[in-house]
Amino acid sequence: MQIGIVGLGRMGGNMARRLARGGVEVFGFDADAQALAALAGEGVLEAAPSLVALTHRLTAPRVVWLMLPAGRVTELAVEDVWPELSRGDVIVDGGNANYKDSQRRGAALASAGIGFVDCGVSGGVWGLDNGYALMFGGSDEAAARVEPFAKILAPATDAGWLHCGPCGAGHFTKMIHNGIEYGMMQAYAEGIALIKGKTELGIDVAAVAEMWRHGSSSSSLLVDPGGIRFCRQAAREDAQGLRRPRGRSAGSEAVITGRTASSGHYSGVSKLDDTFLAACNLTCLPREGGDPVTCPERRWIPAFAGTTTYPDPLSPNLLTCE
Repeated sequence: MQIGIVGLGRMGGNMARRLARGGVEVFGFDADAQALAALAGEGVLEAAPSLVALTHRLTAPRVVWLMLPAGRVTELAVEDVWPELSRGDVIVDGGNANYKDSQRRGAALASAGIGFVDCGVSGGVWGLDNGYALMFGGSDEAAARVEPFAKILAPATDAGWLHCGPCGAGHFTKMIHNGIEYGMMQAYAEGIALIKGKTELGIDVAAVAEMWRHGSSSSSLLVDPGGIRFCRQAAREDAQGLRRPRGRSAGSEAVITGRTASSGHYSGVSKLDDTFLAACNLTCLPREGGDPVTCPERRWIPAFAGTTTYPDPLSPNLLTCE
């Protein structure tokens, strides 16, 4: 089996490693020549000098898997790749694209006889060893081409991957997954902030977070990278470079469909130590994706804190600073 992977960052690079361990012949391309050379040096993949060259090194029918930031970068990559492909080839978008973009891309590529699969990928830094959760959309034919790779990337051949439906279904499912994830992260942050604020009890917040990782019903992979490190870093007075969660799209979808999304990020109920909450999010949330937000030497607060008026989740100004 062969596959071409475009985008060899933390996720893409480790996915290439896991596929190579599973016996797949991997061809790769990344704009970062050092990242590409490092993986080639490990024997994980054969490096291609360009995206077009990568497509030419694959044997038809080909699968080109994109692990790129959603938006213009992915759009340009698809535009560059598809003219080099033939009927029966498949493009997989493993980024966090808007599902409507995936529906559009799927329809456009289908007219040229090229399959398109939108694949939400979850697993983070644990994916290399533990496997990834894969939720993908596309035609039955295109999905069947991706399944052999999904079985290697997933925790098991019969678990951790799902063909969710037609084009758009994979990224829609991942969008909701992200909304749930950030709602959970909000709950962790608020709970830890409450413990931190009860100073008269002298509770060691870092020790509590570490203890919760073992045997507790509150244990989660969301806490694992944090533990002691995340709590100590989260206690910083100033949180720089906060990123708006990708789960924000789920809140927008809830507004559009008339359904409820009650995550604290949207509901305006956070009235705790906002600097600490921001720091928790800064430390724990994935670094890729989302819109970069900076406010040097200022204190982040929800724009709606202390009010009873809930913000419009479609507004880009969910956060402000003072």
